[in-house]
Amino acid sequence: MGTKPNEQRLKFVAGADVGGQRLDIWLHNQLPDRSRAFLQKLIRDGRVVISNFKSQISNPKPNHPVQPGEIVEVVIPPPEPSGVEAEAIPLDVLYEDADVIVVNKPPGLVVHPAVGHRSHTLVNALLHHCRGQLSGIGGVERPGIVHRLDGGTSGCIVAAKRDAAHQSLQAQFKARTVTKRYLALVWGVPRRQSGFIEGAIARSSSDRKKMRIVSHGGREALTEFEVVKVFGDVALVLCTLHTGRTHQIRVHLAAMGHPIVGDRVYGGARKHPLAKQAGRQMLHAQTLAFDHPRANKRLEFTAPLPQDMAALIRQLEAGDKTT
Repeated sequence: MGTKPNEQRLKFVAGADVGGQRLDIWLHNQLPDRSRAFLQKLIRDGRVVISNFKSQISNPKPNHPVQPGEIVEVVIPPPEPSGVEAEAIPLDVLYEDADVIVVNKPPGLVVHPAVGHRSHTLVNALLHHCRGQLSGIGGVERPGIVHRLDGGTSGCIVAAKRDAAHQSLQAQFKARTVTKRYLALVWGVPRRQSGFIEGAIARSSSDRKKMRIVSHGGREALTEFEVVKVFGDVALVLCTLHTGRTHQIRVHLAAMGHPIVGDRVYGGARKHPLAKQAGRQMLHAQTLAFDHPRANKRLEFTAPLPQDMAALIRQLEAGDKTT
């Protein structure tokens, strides 16, 4: 399987714990920034080859059961011209150089175009700000995007300007060497001051937009938490992500019995005066730290709280003083 200019060639070796997992699902675990549909198309287009001790499979099917020790080679074509328009949306840039850009994303700004959000996303803003100089590894819909935040979540997010930087950051996220800390306002007060929430996460079978904790299958997920301050029946909690699953903090806190204030998907909507002021989940990606892709140094960034969350905390503090 030869490669052409600007194509990306990747090689993966299946571990001993694969257990016959579908090829498209297994590849998605190796390349989480790529959609499963994108990977299925690569497989159908003959851009995935599997080698084992006996033979080579040049045209595997997406449902091919991956076996331990198999070598999976993937050739990713150069990105097509983007159909995403650059938009002059103001950005709160925390750091920027020729390789990366770190932004304090405001609540309500969706990260990349998708169904229902074809414009006014972080990608549209980055294309304008960076004059189109973004990594193409994420595809035409997600140039530069290495990781994501939910639309309603605010705070630190890093994007890559160069493919090499993108690959470096991807490897760091996969190796779990990236530090990610979040602040959340939750209903109720956890019984423990600090601890860990562990529970594999999978997509809900009844609602594809929701995630849930499962006892079998799913993807390993671990969240560390610490109660920072208590305001009566609301607590401010600091969460450190040790894995990065979709909706992880929201699902884990809700499973612990303390959903995030304003989170209407996972039980954070309450008949409470405070709830009326929370127009989204009160979750903020406060701290992000990673190794610079080229410079031999660790970078750490802290995003100030957005106005809506800061205002709620001030209100809670004021109420706390009057009781």
